[in-house]
Amino acid sequence: MKVSKARRSAGQDSYNSCPRLLFFHQGVHTISCSLTKPANHGAQRLEDITKMGSEIPQKMKAIQVVEFKKPYEIREVDVPQDLEALDLLVKVAVASNCHTDSMVQQGVFGRPLPQTASHEGSGTIVKVGSDVKDFKVGDRVMCGLPLHPCGHCGDCLGPETNRQYCTQIEGHIGVQTNGCFADYVKCDSRSTTTLADSVSFMSAAPLACAGRTVYRSVLKTGLKSGEWVSFVGSGGGLGHLGIQFAKALGMKVIGVDARDEGLELSKEYGADVVVDARKGKEEVVKQIQAVTGGNGADSTVVLADHKDACALGCASTKMHGTLVQIAQPDIIEIPFPEIIFRDIRIVGSLISSADESAEMMKVIAEHGISVTTHPFQGLDKIHELTELVHSGKLKGKAVIVVDPQQLEEEKKIGAKF
Repeated sequence: MKVSKARRSAGQDSYNSCPRLLFFHQGVHTISCSLTKPANHGAQRLEDITKMGSEIPQKMKAIQVVEFKKPYEIREVDVPQDLEALDLLVKVAVASNCHTDSMVQQGVFGRPLPQTASHEGSGTIVKVGSDVKDFKVGDRVMCGLPLHPCGHCGDCLGPETNRQYCTQIEGHIGVQTNGCFADYVKCDSRSTTTLADSVSFMSAAPLACAGRTVYRSVLKTGLKSGEWVSFVGSGGGLGHLGIQFAKALGMKVIGVDARDEGLELSKEYGADVVVDARKGKEEVVKQIQAVTGGNGADSTVVLADHKDACALGCASTKMHGTLVQIAQPDIIEIPFPEIIFRDIRIVGSLISSADESAEMMKVIAEHGISVTTHPFQGLDKIHELTELVHSGKLKGKAVIVVDPQQLEEEKKIGAKF
């Protein structure tokens, strides 16, 4: 079987080009995904945070794509001032790099330039739109990606778990609109998540997309406690989170990776079994069957973009099992006997819905899920960041600390995960 992924231009179908892109909203309702109403810490919060709304500058620094297939440029740009009724202006604390950023940089989405990069960000609200009710200046948040969902399409009005698939969205920060690699970012309150006090800005930025994406993939496996899930590409930014989420939900985990760094990270975060994909498909299948009673994994999540990753995942999944595809190679090739004769179900998955994201935050708080990050201090370190990302030596997620003061401030409220 051969499935070719069509390259979409920017617009209503652009979500099909990027499973790591977050389309997460609540139709016409403003929502917050905090576990509880944020505590009022009063004097614990520095006055600098609560006063930020009155100290918004006119200009800011931003990392932008100025020309496709060229390096980023650091530029001085206007701070967003045109908030719509349900918009938020967030002073960015941490912004994270994602695979999607390279797609934007390569021109996959065809967006007009210049474009501020990064769709994974966390920070503090400094200004709210006129109709925002569930957020206030000073709230710590994980930025929402979608700007202005239509609120009336089948997905917006349908099941809650499908609302992130609205195709009439105006744009997505860091993809069709300006993103988080800047001092400030504008985002939509309907897709923004309030942080639990225990969750840090450093963790929240990668969770905005990577966390929500892989958490939903774990749910899509349909597995119960004690069953085997395999992650192909287990040692990356999504994989090490997926391992932790699966373990927290009681599953047994097999990590499959083709890099020494990835195998090491898979072990570090609790994979019960780690398999080196460089040994070839036959050996990988043999090792996975050996630990699963000869059956194979009950379900497999494919996170690796390698052209053979999906076929490997399919072959190592038990008969009648489920394969969840998140990775996005141009073409997926699977020998038809692997699917038809073994009754394998292949499921695509995008990103967590609002309720699923709330569940994810609860799991993080209860189980101490941690995010491996490689932080760079300041927006001017972007070229060092991209060099590390392209080297293949990165463990976890590469992030930029945009505002170190906010990271110091959150220590006062017990942010630790």
